[in-house]
Amino acid sequence: MNLIIVSGLSGSGKSIALRLLEDMDYYCVDNLPISMLPALIKEFHSAASQPRKNIAIGVDARNIPASLNEFESCLNELKGNKINYKVFYLEANDETIIKRFSETRRKHPLSQSNMSLSEAITLERKLLEPIAYCADLRFDTSLTNVHQLRERIKERLVKNDDASTSILIESFGFKHGAPINADFVFDVRCLSNPHWMPELRPQTGKDKAVINFLESNDDVKSMYHDILQFLEKWIPKFIAENRSYMSIAIGCTGGQHRSVYLTEKIAATLKKHYPNILVRHRELE
Repeated sequence: MNLIIVSGLSGSGKSIALRLLEDMDYYCVDNLPISMLPALIKEFHSAASQPRKNIAIGVDARNIPASLNEFESCLNELKGNKINYKVFYLEANDETIIKRFSETRRKHPLSQSNMSLSEAITLERKLLEPIAYCADLRFDTSLTNVHQLRERIKERLVKNDDASTSILIESFGFKHGAPINADFVFDVRCLSNPHWMPELRPQTGKDKAVINFLESNDDVKSMYHDILQFLEKWIPKFIAENRSYMSIAIGCTGGQHRSVYLTEKIAATLKKHYPNILVRHRELE
């Protein structure tokens, strides 16, 4: 049995995630009381006629607060019963969530007459801390549209059915904000910037002219070898801890040239030893 527990902030994309998993033949149950989770999974697991292979459970802040604090104990019970599970936690910054609620004109599930939307979001973050702490994969959807979110879920949850660690290597631009959930963030803004070459400015780190420019620079070569040496040392440590997911972010100023080039080059080298590697270029999308 494969169990995915989907949680996170209201407005971060939980409903989209559950609908996609349902389309992928997962049996989905939304807003389940946490106290009922072990019993429900036991029922599915022991069904004599047709046991469910893939199940997705939505858990949110509408649970009783005391139940949310028991989430880790609930997971330990599942683990004791040898249930294979993953906890997927979605979040976004306050500005994005407020904008989404304003656009859809939906009511926040925790909002009251004496509580503003901003206060409801703050309360929800606090209530969901026990789940966020236990998450195998946290994903910030602040800069992600519906189609991108669906693709990420397919790549990181549905396609990753084997036991190997899924490693995401992502380029980004610091001027748009650093990914908040990366395990490692590397800053390569100190390297020579192709942006200042008029003929290279419209191109990206995937283009031959930019690659040639960067590969002619000794600092770029040193940065590549230093990052690679670091990752080759520490990725096995993460895998040894039975981590299902690992995220590595490489950032330059705009996320178009230097970070893209190094992400592609490092991922290509690591794929020789870790085939379950995903490459993303946030700003190019």
